[in-house]
Amino acid sequence: MTEYMQTASVDPIEVVRRHSLTALVRDQIERHIVEGELAPGDKLNEADWAARLHVSRGPVREAFRALEQAGLVRTEKNRGVFVRTVSLAEADEIYAVRAVLEEAACRMLAANIDARQLAVLRDWLDAMRAALDARDHDAYARANVAFHDALVAAAGNLKLYETYRRLVSELRLFRRAALAVHADAMERSLAEHRAILTALASRDAGRAAALMHAHVNGGLQRAHAACEEGGVVARQLDTARSAPTSDD
Repeated sequence: MTEYMQTASVDPIEVVRRHSLTALVRDQIERHIVEGELAPGDKLNEADWAARLHVSRGPVREAFRALEQAGLVRTEKNRGVFVRTVSLAEADEIYAVRAVLEEAACRMLAANIDARQLAVLRDWLDAMRAALDARDHDAYARANVAFHDALVAAAGNLKLYETYRRLVSELRLFRRAALAVHADAMERSLAEHRAILTALASRDAGRAAALMHAHVNGGLQRAHAACEEGGVVARQLDTARSAPTSDD
């Protein structure tokens, strides 16, 4: 059978269905990782996830590959797939690139921001305020991520946004850990976000970019403090050592 005949025999609806199913599986596993239900070092068992999500093993296998490309898991030969641990040195590099990207996004957005975009950012700021009042670190982390995601998306540069998304997926566990260790971290973080939004609303591109740079650097310092004072790295290593052979 020729390559053309093989391609022609593939049902296009099946291709779309399989792609969509893989995306759904990937989203489910990613949610467990970024919300901390799967810790660095945990093993992802293909058969277990297929059974849990009521799918065949093919979409799970493809989802694992996509998660590896996103930097969330690693594959070890003859051992399996594991939730990736991002070292503090790697986090330093990622934060440095993230600062450049978000400063650029602020400059782009400040020049053209409209009422709808401001309203979306204000809604996420309100969600952060509500999470702070409830002392809900996980809800705050989700709203924090969504605020930055909405800001970078609104800048209107697709390539910048895609690069940003790949970087940020690797930092989410660091962010939540840093917010949890310091009692006043959420208060300071909220004040920084509010100042950035005020600068954007005023169309002050230079101030918005400078505030974003300071905010990202502050996040990096909180991550370092979390590792030093809260023993985040030690806990991650302990989790990796004691992790079972499946994710159950």
